[in-house]
Amino acid sequence: MNRVERFGLQVDARFAAFMESEALPGTGIGADRFWETLSAVTHEMGPENAELLRRRSGIQSRIDAWHVDRRGEAFDPAAYRGMLEEIGYLVPEGPDFQVTTDRIDAEIASIAGPQLVVPITNARFALNAANARWNSLYDALYGTDAIDGEMPPAGGYDRERGRRVVEWAKTFLDEVFPLASGSHAGAGHYCIEAGILKVVPVDGQATGLRHPEQFIGYRGDLPDPSAVLLKNNGLHLEIHFDRGHPVGKTDPAGVADILMEAAITTIMDCEDSVAVVDAEDKTLAYGNWLGLMKGDLQAQVTKGDRSFTRKLEADRRYLDSKSRHFTLKRGSLLLVRNVGHLMRCPVVLDSAGNEIFEGLLDAVCTIVIALHDVNGARRNSAEGSIYVVKPKLHGPEEAAFTDRLFQRVESAFGLAANSVKIGIMDEERRTTVNLKECIRAASARVAFINTGFLDRTGDEIHTSMEAGPFLRKADIKQEDWIAAYEDWNVDIGIACGLPGRAQIGKGMWAMPDLMRAMLEQKAAHPQSGANTAWVPSPTAATLHAIHYHRVSVAERQRELMSAPRNTGLDRILNIPLSAGRNWSEAEIIEEVENNLQGILGYVVRWVDQGIGCSKVPDISNVQLMEDRATCRISSQHVANWLHHGVVDRETVEQALRRMARIVDDQNSTDPNYVPMAPGFDGYAFRAASELVFEGRRQPSGYTEPLLHHYRAKAKVSAAG
Repeated sequence: MNRVERFGLQVDARFAAFMESEALPGTGIGADRFWETLSAVTHEMGPENAELLRRRSGIQSRIDAWHVDRRGEAFDPAAYRGMLEEIGYLVPEGPDFQVTTDRIDAEIASIAGPQLVVPITNARFALNAANARWNSLYDALYGTDAIDGEMPPAGGYDRERGRRVVEWAKTFLDEVFPLASGSHAGAGHYCIEAGILKVVPVDGQATGLRHPEQFIGYRGDLPDPSAVLLKNNGLHLEIHFDRGHPVGKTDPAGVADILMEAAITTIMDCEDSVAVVDAEDKTLAYGNWLGLMKGDLQAQVTKGDRSFTRKLEADRRYLDSKSRHFTLKRGSLLLVRNVGHLMRCPVVLDSAGNEIFEGLLDAVCTIVIALHDVNGARRNSAEGSIYVVKPKLHGPEEAAFTDRLFQRVESAFGLAANSVKIGIMDEERRTTVNLKECIRAASARVAFINTGFLDRTGDEIHTSMEAGPFLRKADIKQEDWIAAYEDWNVDIGIACGLPGRAQIGKGMWAMPDLMRAMLEQKAAHPQSGANTAWVPSPTAATLHAIHYHRVSVAERQRELMSAPRNTGLDRILNIPLSAGRNWSEAEIIEEVENNLQGILGYVVRWVDQGIGCSKVPDISNVQLMEDRATCRISSQHVANWLHHGVVDRETVEQALRRMARIVDDQNSTDPNYVPMAPGFDGYAFRAASELVFEGRRQPSGYTEPLLHHYRAKAKVSAAG
């Protein structure tokens, strides 16, 4: 690696050139100031970062020893909780307080709606997500199994399916934008008279909206607009008219489409959904973030025989009821997810020649790049805020460290205090049980908390690895601790004053092709009091937006404010162990194979092709959205069963080979795919094997160290 010296740092020359010639110009921050800041942050805060990791390890060792000493004894919840308090894992809960976060954009503070998470290294995906604030409801219903559980037939447009789509959508309009009389299905004409939306039935007298205030704007000319804009629960919906359109010409009122405001916010991810291991990868990630902040990111897209350039779309223009112009944001509000505190990064070496912590590099670089927006047109944040989601925090001391890190960068770059907002991901057990104190540690900049079942379960298994064998994965989901964890997150968030200042979020729907099931199940998220939840695609965002029309999260949160907290720590601390359950050999093999197939299917793409997130078929060929969190839970689960003798090493090794052949077959149409069988000696297979056999010894059960190691080897090998 060719390196250059910058203020005591040894920096990859390509990365230095990118920062100095592309990222910094236009920010108001010169190269010397930038490198001096990075050097200071590295050398001042790096040792504390390392100490936090040593503390994690020390706490885990004491938990392990406690369980080992009591192996074979009945679990004593009171003694267990006392031990967690004694070692500092569980800290005292302080007095009640309210967060003071200010300069929060409406998309965070007051609009409840879906949230996308997208790998920052894929410009096409990033642009698609950034533009996913407005999408076609008709397309989302027609192209998925949302209505009847079946995908559309092959071939051209199916008129009967189209009829059912329109019928479903008109029924939805009746539900959330009801007419004073009659139904949208019977409408023959929409017009605007004296600033009021009128709906004229095919037969009958003109009517209007039951709640006239829901009409807020239009496009086109009066009295017959080309579109009308409605609003409910803070979300917009546009009815588009075009009697020349294939759908509009068959509709009595000429309705050609219904556009939904969908992905209100999007997390541009530098962490779990990407495979970033060196300067080339890091430059790509930061380069795409730069393009989004400057507004000039583009990507060439080919679909069939058509090619086009994808770029950020312009804001939408309307006229209000008095024919005055106004605009609505076309794009999703962008947050950026930095990496956690664990990993070091070979892009930059400190004065002693050690790789610096990647989380420190992310903080300095993503914030300085965001100055293009803050000091420029503010295309992203009208409030001049920078939203940084911080994953995998272990307790209040790590949240406080992140708060000081952001303070340090703000001061160096001349930003007002608390311009950088923090999203605290409640996905590690020590953060869950101390969530109130984690929020307190960054109470002036918290803009987001959420839950994430997969990482949270991976940490649950690793933290209690020595306690005994865990239940099967499907059974873990049914245990009381997970429901308690989800309720606890919302209860704590509301008690700390997040409504009106921050998002309370829920985790990902991991089955992107099963939209009917998502419509049925994900309605629980707004009903729980969460004002956002993760979805895997713009189409899923469009459908999930339906739930936020049906449920006023603001009203639901007000109801919960007056209710006592209904979740105790004892429920969350109840470890989901097998408790002496005896599984048959067939059940054990089924569980192990399911885990191993998922690990291999994900890891082979990560290591060999650098794909950090994708739809991966499970053992039953159901497409699942996989990232490092799914890999973490599966690898920890098998490691736990190995450790406690539920399954032996030879059985797992044989299952790995069987599942590798299945994964090879599932990827047989990919021209870039390198089969794992029959040699079983490639970097991907070795990485997957070590994730299982060395899983108990991985820090917090994370997959990053092994994945980074083998991906770096694969890149060197591919380069010759």
